[in-house]
Amino acid sequence: MSHRRIESLTANHKSRAVVLLSGGMDSCVCAALAARDSEAAALHVSYGQRTEARERESFFAICDRLGIRNRLVVRNDALTQIGGSALTDKGIAVPESHAIGQDIPATYVPFRNAHFLSAAVSWAEVLGASKIYIGAVEQDSSGYPDCRPAYYQAFNRVIDDGTKAGGIEVVTPLIAMRKAEIIRLGLELGAPLDLTWSCYSREDRACGVCDSCVLRLRAFQDAGASDPLPYAQVAQVV
Repeated sequence: MSHRRIESLTANHKSRAVVLLSGGMDSCVCAALAARDSEAAALHVSYGQRTEARERESFFAICDRLGIRNRLVVRNDALTQIGGSALTDKGIAVPESHAIGQDIPATYVPFRNAHFLSAAVSWAEVLGASKIYIGAVEQDSSGYPDCRPAYYQAFNRVIDDGTKAGGIEVVTPLIAMRKAEIIRLGLELGAPLDLTWSCYSREDRACGVCDSCVLRLRAFQDAGASDPLPYAQVAQVV
């Protein structure tokens, strides 16, 4: 039996998984893991965020590079209508990053990941997928409450009680990792970090001063790697 035939049979016996892919750095590395270890389907949620078009562009490009053919883009207008976040309400300014981790910033979208996971669970039921990958990170983050391990433990209990057959698990392979470790893992996996978009406020060139840009720049610096994204300006990273 040829080597190619063996690879094909192995791929056909992989379990199915859904990966939530925003187009950002963490979700890209998570998608690379999902594509390596499973028959992955990628889900992208547009919710009226400031960089919606740019993130969607990254989603498709990352899927192309990773060979993920099964893709779903859904729209959630509820988060925009509810507002309360600088990402969904243009009347709230995206803050520059001065005190990451001290307080929950204005870029927090209320209970966002529950909306995303609900769509992912529904699709996983239809596809027969047993895992949902999400690139939530607790360390070196903006301190969002829906990126904590206890949140996902609780959500898995909800899935067990609220799905027809159960057997679906949300997995968070990056949640305890530092951002620099995620960069190194992405480079080892060949994750297309050059296609990702992290900026909260701009779609042409990353602003370089919002929480997400600063966390990303710091991660690449700590990892000893070069960030492939162009920046309008670069805040001092300490």
